[in-house]
Amino acid sequence: MSEVNAPTGTLDAALANASRLLEASPSLAAEQALEVLKAVPNHPPAMLLLGTAHRRAGNPLAALEVLEPLVQAQASWAAAHFEHGLALAAAGRGDEAIKALRKTVGLQPRHTRAWLALADHLVATGDSQGGDAAYARHIQCSAQDPALQQSAAAMLANDIPTAERLLKHHLQQFPTDVPAIRMLAEVAMRLGRNDDAAKLLERCLELAPGFAAARYNYAVLLQRRNDPSGALAQVEQLLKTDPHSPSYRNLCAVILSRIGEYERSSRLYAQLLREYPANARIWLSYGHVLKTEGRQDECIEAYRRSLAHDAGFGEAYWSLANIKTFRFTAADLSTMRAQLARPAIDDVNRLHLHFALGKACEDAGDHAQAFEHYATANALHRAGHPYDADLNSNRVRRLKTTFTREFFGERVGSGCDAPDPIFIVGMPRAGSTLLEQILSSHSAVEGTMELPEIISMAKELRTQADSQEIAVYAEVLAAKSAGELREMGEQYLERTRIHRKTDRPFFIDKMPNNFLHIGLIQLVLPHAKIIDARRHPLGCCFSNFKQHYARGQNFSYSLTDMGRFYRDYVELMAHFDDVLPGRVHRVFHERMVEDTEAEIRRLLDHCGLPFEPGCLRFFENARPVRTASAEQVRRPIYREGVEQWRHYEAWLDPLKEALGPVLEAYPAIPRF
Repeated sequence: MSEVNAPTGTLDAALANASRLLEASPSLAAEQALEVLKAVPNHPPAMLLLGTAHRRAGNPLAALEVLEPLVQAQASWAAAHFEHGLALAAAGRGDEAIKALRKTVGLQPRHTRAWLALADHLVATGDSQGGDAAYARHIQCSAQDPALQQSAAAMLANDIPTAERLLKHHLQQFPTDVPAIRMLAEVAMRLGRNDDAAKLLERCLELAPGFAAARYNYAVLLQRRNDPSGALAQVEQLLKTDPHSPSYRNLCAVILSRIGEYERSSRLYAQLLREYPANARIWLSYGHVLKTEGRQDECIEAYRRSLAHDAGFGEAYWSLANIKTFRFTAADLSTMRAQLARPAIDDVNRLHLHFALGKACEDAGDHAQAFEHYATANALHRAGHPYDADLNSNRVRRLKTTFTREFFGERVGSGCDAPDPIFIVGMPRAGSTLLEQILSSHSAVEGTMELPEIISMAKELRTQADSQEIAVYAEVLAAKSAGELREMGEQYLERTRIHRKTDRPFFIDKMPNNFLHIGLIQLVLPHAKIIDARRHPLGCCFSNFKQHYARGQNFSYSLTDMGRFYRDYVELMAHFDDVLPGRVHRVFHERMVEDTEAEIRRLLDHCGLPFEPGCLRFFENARPVRTASAEQVRRPIYREGVEQWRHYEAWLDPLKEALGPVLEAYPAIPRF
């Protein structure tokens, strides 16, 4: 190499030789590049090659020392900006890597590898829409087949019918084209056809086990389908081959949080934040995990760091408000109002800000202003999430018709004998988290979270029906044999096993909406305990009205809908009291507050558990709590919340009218 002076042929040969060494020996490639630079200082291709070699040798800081002056000198060279982005990512400077990759695709719009790397970073930072678009651009640029290019362009334009038609036509001719199969699976996911998507992705991985994009999509799909165990297995396999992928680590953190592995999840988020310190959404996700772990001061700091990077991030303000013991400062209120006054703020941030300001005004005693903010927030949500109260009422009537005393009498002895689960059902915001905290303070009971398995089972049964009518799954269930019902109970226990972290014999499933599925629970797990958490209709319903849920509970965004749903709930529970007498133990929240020890003893008796004094000191239980009541159940029972609805009584006439005789009779139950 000492003879490399200026002749172009010799210089090109030296660079070509160094490039060939990159894969097998990046350190030797770096030596070759340095020799070229001795002969021709600041030679751009040699500097790029040296930076690439340093990065591939695992020394991103040395790479950046070379690449940063290069991109300044060669501001329009896409290849230099791309390698700069990769080196920044390898150095843990993810936010800057995104900027470098955006610069790359701006200079060279068909740079396939840059689009792929950018998609990875955007997904990791919570920008799934941007990530999907970048990945579609990657496919569009890399696909040689015009049909795939057109399909990717259609997906980028969100023209899903066209993309589906093109892909299906292409796969008729080339049925083993795995990129096309993966794209069709993504189309199915966007259309909500998750079963179709799963079959396509499984076929993809059968044909090409190393197809990482398909495996990542499959992990995301399994997570959506309430199979966190399967999703974790897929993402851990991906991390074995690419442990530094930000999108894989982010998905892993999400799944770990879902299965109660909060410490591992928070470690991953902390790691990602070292790489993306200015990303508001990752700070928010980190704060959520810290809240669940009971690390309140760190949680508040994380939410505030989120807002420091995005002052209009409404969800971060609501997350602070949702720490029920948190109080906003005057400066916070001023900032929130200023953000609401911005014409450019979107409806999602706007509704979160209104919910947060409602809580702030309530804490300050300005209940008229608080109600105005709550009402505005609910109206914004309701505009994009319609709810049909008649549909739910019809569901209750149909369930009552199917699940009769005779129906259950004919199926005595069916189902799985295991007594492990304790189901806590009822309305949201009715005191179920308190009951869970009390029971999980017993040495024989493990608390988990709001498990989705029973609801998933009901959905699976619905897919087996010929009709799409509401509650049709009950009729499908009626046709199951004793053996099939036993298998379903065993399947439930297997699916929930991943949430159990101790060897305690009993565990809690605290999904309130499972009150709609008591018939299913009775048939598949007849020895499980069922507890109904009930709270005064006005207190419960208004508490829901001022609560914004991450997903679901669309009945709670209108006082009238809320009242009708509560009334339907009471009617259905009264039916099960009649056809399964003594099966459900009811706990009235107001009685638990007034005579805690007596109510706890009754609760434990129903569960067949001896009294333990630790259940009275439930607030000392350090277990993670995921619900909105997390901070409230970490202190002794307080009475302030019981009558809080009275401050808003002047605005609750629509709710009272919808509740009708249920309100008048409470705590008794009217005849239906």
